[in-house]
Amino acid sequence: MINLSELTKYFGKLCAVDALTLQVDAGEIFGFLGPNGAGKTTTINMLTGLLRPTSGTATLAGYDIQKQSLQAKAILGLMPDTPQLYEALTGKQFVRMIADLYEVPPKQAENEMEILLELLELTDAAEDQIKGYSYGMQKKILLISLLVHHPKILFLDEPTSGLDPRSARTVREILRERCEQGCTVFMTTHILEIAERICDRVGIISKGRLIAVGTLAELQQRKRESHADPTSDNPQQTETLEDIFLDLTADT
Repeated sequence: MINLSELTKYFGKLCAVDALTLQVDAGEIFGFLGPNGAGKTTTINMLTGLLRPTSGTATLAGYDIQKQSLQAKAILGLMPDTPQLYEALTGKQFVRMIADLYEVPPKQAENEMEILLELLELTDAAEDQIKGYSYGMQKKILLISLLVHHPKILFLDEPTSGLDPRSARTVREILRERCEQGCTVFMTTHILEIAERICDRVGIISKGRLIAVGTLAELQQRKRESHADPTSDNPQQTETLEDIFLDLTADT
């Protein structure tokens, strides 16, 4: 569903993303992890057509994001870390506007919106202007606007930051349900417990380079093999994703 080949981005002499090659399958929740400044947001911006790569290619469901940008953008949804919304609109007006842009039938959009508003406990504020929303409420209404048009691919930059624990859990459940229906999620997060709990696979990027990719079990096996002590008879303790991440990015 997502295919990156030698994707590279320079800002002047700084290489923000270095020859990134990666594949993400349909129905997968993929966690893209890395320290601050590692290249995560730059990668998402290239994948969503907001930033032109210096070299390399990226395709979404077979559409080249540079050469077939309209087709590619029609099947994706993007949640940036900092929502930029039309604050004069109410929550419902904003969702309806996005649904109209994606030509979602009005009745279908209304039904979906009401269900999602209730799930994310935003019904009571749905008729209020967005300018009065907290950061977490803005993220919720943006997510609702994305989910209403059923994108094939969701790009989520820190989707649960600013959310209370109940809402964060609901978001995780919604994402898993959508992936079971065929949606693909490409997400970043600094909360490694969330990545460990929800992601099918993760990729770890450091200084613009992809340094590890796989399931948690695969990454644990890789670490055991790289740190194996042939003289020891004691099995090594199972590593958490946080342990693996900190070990791989220790020199960052």
